[in-house]
Amino acid sequence: MTRTGIGWDSHRLESGLPLVLGGVRVEHDSGAAAHSDGDVLVHAVIDALLGAAGLGDIGQHFPDTDPQFAGADSLALLREAVTMAADAGWVADYADTTVVCERPKLGPHRAAMAAALREALGADVNVKFTTGEGIGFVGREEGVAAMAVVTVRTRS
Repeated sequence: MTRTGIGWDSHRLESGLPLVLGGVRVEHDSGAAAHSDGDVLVHAVIDALLGAAGLGDIGQHFPDTDPQFAGADSLALLREAVTMAADAGWVADYADTTVVCERPKLGPHRAAMAAALREALGADVNVKFTTGEGIGFVGREEGVAAMAVVTVRTRS
């Protein structure tokens, strides 16, 4: 049996904070304001994985009100979500992801992001990028967003 889950995350950008996407620190003059490391790409993958496994959402398992997740490494949280899915009888087959931001250009980081996600998820991952075309919070460079689709199958 297979299932598919969808994930979405966004964070406000603030000057002087680190920008982490797909487990990779990207040089930029601003980064995601968040309780954890603010990695919207990994957060979207976690949400998609949890949804596909029928396990709710990221906020239920890793709430931003819990001090233990302050500054958390999102890839570590993804590994925990993979374990939760496995305990429920599911394994990830594939993830397709998109990061939405105006700048910086992320193409040079694609391979590193895909490799980090692939290692943590245990499945092949496609990483894509797009912009907000100058409109909305992303287009005004006020934030960054990501979406992901994860397909899971029952463990054999």
